[in-house]
Amino acid sequence: MTRSKGRALAIVTVAYLIAVAVGYAWLLWGPATGRLWLDTLIADILATLVVFAFSRVYRNSSFYDAYWSVIPPLLLFYWWSQGDGDPVRTWLITVLVVVWAVRLTANWVYAFPGLHHEDWRYPMFRERAGRFELVADLVAIHLIPTLQVFLGMVPVYVAVTTPGGGLAWLTVIAFVVGMAAVTLEGVADVQMHRFVASARPGEVMDRGLWSWSRHPNYFGEFGFWLALALFGLAAAPQAWWLFAGAAAMLAMFLGASIPMMETRSLQRRPGYQAVIDRVSRFVPRPPATVRA
Repeated sequence: MTRSKGRALAIVTVAYLIAVAVGYAWLLWGPATGRLWLDTLIADILATLVVFAFSRVYRNSSFYDAYWSVIPPLLLFYWWSQGDGDPVRTWLITVLVVVWAVRLTANWVYAFPGLHHEDWRYPMFRERAGRFELVADLVAIHLIPTLQVFLGMVPVYVAVTTPGGGLAWLTVIAFVVGMAAVTLEGVADVQMHRFVASARPGEVMDRGLWSWSRHPNYFGEFGFWLALALFGLAAAPQAWWLFAGAAAMLAMFLGASIPMMETRSLQRRPGYQAVIDRVSRFVPRPPATVRA
């Protein structure tokens, strides 16, 4: 680890510690709403505002990137401390969320070069917003992702605060689906890191899982949020609305993240069109045979 990267990680860590402290202070001493989920949502937003402040001070909105995976397990632990859910269901969902969070955060740390780097999409958002760039930074880059992740975590809230065993068989299915999704996502990221380390300029990744899907990491990420929805449904079998978070994630991946990545890849890698012609966009499947 270079000195600049180590220093940058230390600064980001301090930002997150302050953010979490502010959120927790609200939960301890702020006026209670009488609704546990709403109290934690307010705390989550306050913590996001702290991260946003650091983003503005350092002029780098990538301060927010790891927040996606750091906050969910903290929300889960707090809800668990306040709830009375089925122990087996609670333990299984906790294992899944912690494994997901550790893996995704570690992947971010591995790929994070330092505060000189910012996700290429963020300057584009701010530039398009013009004189409203501060609003775009706050809302589009910080608050909307926080709200989206919180919506995806609502099934976890239901799972760890709802008494009774619910549908035990669905709990097991949810755990298997979630762990498979996290594993797939992890393998895809490792394969991409190895490719990037030895790739020639303009070379296209179409090996391993990436020969079956152009975005296997996004497919795995969606599978994780789908598994959380299944956990919630296992606790509250009539609450089909719990799939709203997973649906929002799918809409973001298919409607925004993937199109932006594809456009950029076509601009930077001429050979990417051949991958589009041959490899599935999202759901993994064997590559198609393209006739010359």
